[in-house]
Order: sequence, then structure tokens, then C-alpha cells
Amino acid sequence: MTSCFRVCAILVSLLIALTSQTDLVADQPAAIVFSDDFENGSGKWEILDPDTWKLSQSGENQTIEITERQSTYKPPHRSPFHVAIAKGIELDNFDITFRVRSTLDTGNHRDCCVFFGYQDAAHFYYVHLGAKPDPHSGQFMIVKDAARLALTENKKNVPWTDGWHTVRLVRNADTGATDVYFDDLTTPHLSVTDTTFGKGRIGIGSFDDRNEFDDVVIRQLESK
Repeated sequence: MTSCFRVCAILVSLLIALTSQTDLVADQPAAIVFSDDFENGSGKWEILDPDTWKLSQSGENQTIEITERQSTYKPPHRSPFHVAIAKGIELDNFDITFRVRSTLDTGNHRDCCVFFGYQDAAHFYYVHLGAKPDPHSGQFMIVKDAARLALTENKKNVPWTDGWHTVRLVRNADTGATDVYFDDLTTPHLSVTDTTFGKGRIGIGSFDDRNEFDDVVIRQLESK
């Protein structure tokens, strides 16, 4: 992707996100509070198992990539092994978008994750964008002093391919409403409402798959 085309694609994604209908106020400023295209490295991230992540090159772009399915990171409860948390921000109402590419076809378990409401390694939400849903795949999940538990009963497949995809997650902690989008940034792929955790940290990663990430943008949203 050329630099010009890449900038245009990001601007289009931002415009769609700003103009779409959500439970947040229509005239909110959607201030960008975090962004990373990894051209300057991975210093903006707290990576829980840095040995399984590396900076990579995708065409003219530098990206960050999960290189191994296995991990030496041992969470206190059954939950994802590949976790990168954005440094310096804790938000309640927010919008995150990023590009992701699955680099290994693991069939029904091909996935990526978005983490939010992250308090610590034993208290957080995540959405698991698994190719084929089951009670532990393709669902919104909660980790609360116990192994991850599904908050949804989704039955819709995630249409993974070998190419790049765009993921968006919008969270309104005031109401607990959270939507996740996959490529179609105007129609949610999956939604949930839960208020267990409010303000928290935000991250990207995978349960135990290999992914490449680029162009992460997080906006702070004002509540009604």
C-alpha cells in the first residue's frame, strides 16, 4: 500500500467512525488520544510476553506481529496469552480501530482479540474474534478472578482471509454497551451490555494465534 493510499484509507475509516450511529452523543469530539503505526517501534505498548512479538515489514509499512502460537506468559486464570496493552491511557467511553492480518490459518480457531476495561491480569473484558464461534470462541468474554466466561451466545462466523482486515470496537461504560465491527465499520458484528468494569486500559492481541497489526487509533468519546 502506497503512503498516499494508506493515509486516505485511514482518513476514510476515521470519517466512518465519527459519523456512524452509536449510543454516544452525535456531536462528541471523538478526540484521538492514542495512535500508533509502529514506524517508531513498539514503545507505546506493554507487551506481556515480548518474546512472542516482533516488529515486521508489510510492504512500505512497519507493523507489529505475534510470531508464535505458544507463549511463556502464564495468566492467573485461563485467558489469552498474547496481550499488548496501550501505555498511558485508561478510558471508559472510547472507540478503537486497527488493521489486522492473520498470518497462520488455524481453521475454526483463527482469531484476534481486543482487550478493554483492563484492570489487571485477573480483571478485564475482551472480545475474541474467532472464525467459528463456540462457548469460548467468537464471543465477548469477561475475566473476573476466574477462567474467561462468555457474555454472549454469538453464532455468527468471522470472515477471516489471509489479507488485511479492519476491526473497530466502541465502548460506552456508562451503559455497558459495547459493539465490535469486522470490516463493515457501520454494522456491528457482535454486541454486548455489561457494567462489571468501567474505566480501564485497552489492548490488542490473540488468544493463541499469530497476527500482524497496524494503524491503531483510539479516540475518547463523551457520554450523553
